[in-house]
Amino acid sequence: MSRIAYQDSTTATVELATPPGPPPVLSTLVDVARWRARNQHRDLAFTYLVDGEHEGGQLTYGELDRRARAIAAGLQHRSAAGQRVLLLFEPGLDYVAAVFGCLYAGALAVPVYPPDPLRLHRTLPRLQAIVADAGARFVFGSEEILRLGGNQVAGPSEAATLTMDELADGNARDWQPPDHEDGDDHRLALLQYTSGSTGSPRGVMLDHANLMQNLAGMHRVDSEGVVGVSWLPPYHDFGLIAGVLLPVYSGRRTILMSPQAFIGRPVRWLRAISRYRGKTTGAPNFAYELCARKIRPHDCEDLDLSCWTLAAVAAEPVRADTLDRFAEKFAPYGFRREAFLPCYGLAEAVLQVTSPNWRELPLVQTFSHRALQENRVVPSAMDDTDGGQLVGCGRPLPGHRVVIVDPKLHQELPPGAVGEIWVAGPTIAQGYWNRPEETERVFGARLGGRQNDQGENARDKYLRSGDLGFLHEGQLFVTGRLKELIILGGRNYYPHDIERTVYGSHASLKPDGGVAFSCDVDGQERLVVVQEARRSRRIDANEVLQCIRRELSEEYLLTPYAVVLIAGGTLPKTSSGKPRRRACRQMFLDGRLSVLAQWRDGPAGQGEDARHDFVSPRTPLEEEIASVWAEVFGVESVGVHDSFFDLGGNSLKAAELCTRLQDLAPHRLPLRRLFEGPTVAGLAEFIFAAHLRQQPPRRLRWLLQHLAAISDDKARRMLAGGERLVVSRRHARGAGAKRSGAPATRMP
Repeated sequence: MSRIAYQDSTTATVELATPPGPPPVLSTLVDVARWRARNQHRDLAFTYLVDGEHEGGQLTYGELDRRARAIAAGLQHRSAAGQRVLLLFEPGLDYVAAVFGCLYAGALAVPVYPPDPLRLHRTLPRLQAIVADAGARFVFGSEEILRLGGNQVAGPSEAATLTMDELADGNARDWQPPDHEDGDDHRLALLQYTSGSTGSPRGVMLDHANLMQNLAGMHRVDSEGVVGVSWLPPYHDFGLIAGVLLPVYSGRRTILMSPQAFIGRPVRWLRAISRYRGKTTGAPNFAYELCARKIRPHDCEDLDLSCWTLAAVAAEPVRADTLDRFAEKFAPYGFRREAFLPCYGLAEAVLQVTSPNWRELPLVQTFSHRALQENRVVPSAMDDTDGGQLVGCGRPLPGHRVVIVDPKLHQELPPGAVGEIWVAGPTIAQGYWNRPEETERVFGARLGGRQNDQGENARDKYLRSGDLGFLHEGQLFVTGRLKELIILGGRNYYPHDIERTVYGSHASLKPDGGVAFSCDVDGQERLVVVQEARRSRRIDANEVLQCIRRELSEEYLLTPYAVVLIAGGTLPKTSSGKPRRRACRQMFLDGRLSVLAQWRDGPAGQGEDARHDFVSPRTPLEEEIASVWAEVFGVESVGVHDSFFDLGGNSLKAAELCTRLQDLAPHRLPLRRLFEGPTVAGLAEFIFAAHLRQQPPRRLRWLLQHLAAISDDKARRMLAGGERLVVSRRHARGAGAKRSGAPATRMP
């Protein structure tokens, strides 16, 4: 049993036992999974919570091995070894089995987001682009998803479709272990597509050696008897590597739930940690912010987070104020701040590149904004008006090197300078699939401006991350993206800083719903801000625009060229929810944004009034629906004609609303209803009509009150069709009608 050391805040260095890792002779994940099946045959590997609360199935290590062998045998029978297999599954145990089935078969797994049934026109093109780019021979998925996408998923390609039922019931004994040869650990294992635009997906080529090295680095911070909990999408690096592959490498049990379950009720994540005594889990910064903002005290009854020893924070900028709010809010329930583990990584390096020592308090330092804009690192006092807090992301994994480089001269910068983060080490991927020139540029960088010099050792190659940062007190601090850096008047401005200032300037603005970028205006680079607005009620657009400009002026001494308010839910984002700044910039230049109001510098900069009439709920049914909408969207009130999309609705919000409103409907409330009539009034009409079709009707008084409040024409349309029960105008008024002259109606 190995041991790791960490520095406790009150004691000297302490050593803790880590769980046994796989023997060093095992060179692939297939070897590891087989070894776990032999040595931990009956131990639970994965438990899936179907709704984030109730168990929907379990897999022991023995069962995972059997299912993987059955799937692999079916793939081998179809000559899938070495071929690309697209995986189309919802999060769950089938997905886990499918990933390992591909690995067992020697096929190249291509995990992707399944198409969103509510947004097929937007999600299918990216999926089709990945199928074409990968040259996928097989599309392997659940029957439901394949039925939904039909032949559209494969597009013009000749990829064959396979369902889990076709493969999982096969004979596991027919599986043939891949022949072991020298260099077998460098055989490709995964093709991991990064977030990006629809037209140019990039598949990162990961071999078994890459995976094994990265998993070994992360395994060192596991503790004995560890239980993991994950709601992360298993299609991207964080959820796939940390939530699916690492548990098998480390031999621990992991509790899984879907992203929708977490987004719908964030407390489910914490309750799963408490219930199963979870020790390790992780998420992007936004998830901790969501918990701190949405979870209420009454949700935390019986919550015990004292078991939680490792809370990784990665995949997006780590904010000190988020860590503060989360730690303060959940300290009464046993959460300890030293559990935070801020990390830095990227898909091109499998997942993790740097992390602090385990149980080391996060390193939070204050630096001068002005100096960072000049690519200089100058610590400042916490109360300095020019200061801003940054969180250290730790030190490189063993065997890795991180250097800060001038992105133009390719020269390593001295301490105290901001530059591009370059990484070298054994977890760096082989490159991008079928993109030799881009692979050479990104994965083959050399210091001193020498790129791929034949006389140099391959170890001297670096991965260009495209991220900006610096090293301070031995830790890496990340400041932004190189390509998205805004340079105005010779100063550097980081988009995420400006974006945070903007959405915090007015309550009508959606958090994390905006982007900042620069564009050329008459030969001069100018700032443009695009921000989603909440349309929960009447908005004074001029006031909002003025608040944004005032904050930008006071915080950065900047006068923007344009401030644009757009409808909620229309900001272009990647499949993992990250804003696509460059895509938004192009939409702004092309005039394709869903503009509610805007201000532009100069005579043309008069903002348009974005007011719309706010109509309060008129019936008990509308009141109940509006109340749930207001809570889900975090607004004070919702009008009956406010659009689901303008409020910032998406498929995850739709799932949450349908779950919360299920008791109002006489039968299952389909998600598509939110997209056919995306208002409180539209949804109320659907639910009302569904109740009318019941025989006999339930909640009669409630229905009559709703009927009395709607127009005569709408009532006649809804009640047409020869229903058998007649309800008089007097009954409707007696039930609380708000108008006279309600029509005589026939109800079932």
